[in-house]
Amino acid sequence: MPRPREFEPDTVVEQAMRRFWERGYRATSIDDLVKATGVKPGSLYSAFPGGKRALFMRSLERYSKLVVPQKLGELESPMASLAQVRGYFDGLVADLLSPEGRQGCLLVNTAVETAAEDDAVAAVVRGHLARLDDRFARALANAVRSGEVRASLDVAGSAKLLVAASQGLMVVGKANPDEAVLRAIVDNAFGALT
Repeated sequence: MPRPREFEPDTVVEQAMRRFWERGYRATSIDDLVKATGVKPGSLYSAFPGGKRALFMRSLERYSKLVVPQKLGELESPMASLAQVRGYFDGLVADLLSPEGRQGCLLVNTAVETAAEDDAVAAVVRGHLARLDDRFARALANAVRSGEVRASLDVAGSAKLLVAASQGLMVVGKANPDEAVLRAIVDNAFGALT
């Protein structure tokens, strides 16, 4: 009869997610995951067939479901408008100016590190980018209706610009967490909306 598990898989995924977020996929070894989770290698492989990569994919899924909604905040509301878009960007800047926030976004880090060589990872990243695009487009459409931005604004194109600006902001912020630089990026992205 198999021994019962002595750990909660969701807790292990949470701990692994934090380690991948902190170190990246390539720099995180099985030994790192064992230390982070307290679960022996054999038990990790048994609980997560596919090993490190399977645990990484589960970590990306968990991040998308639990962390991303927190970061999007009020931008998730169907009534979001320009203030919520600005709030999202201001939150990114504030995060990037903190030591913990310099870790960036697990999905952005993953896009830079492994998405070009792993189709499954790229699909997860594309899903995240599509979610951002949708939230920005909805908020911009609301802003057009309420007169916060010009009526002729290309909502779809502007949403894509904001996606690119947000992702670029996080990459720049990891290497150069200078508030003036980060604010200039945000201000110029918003300047394109008026």
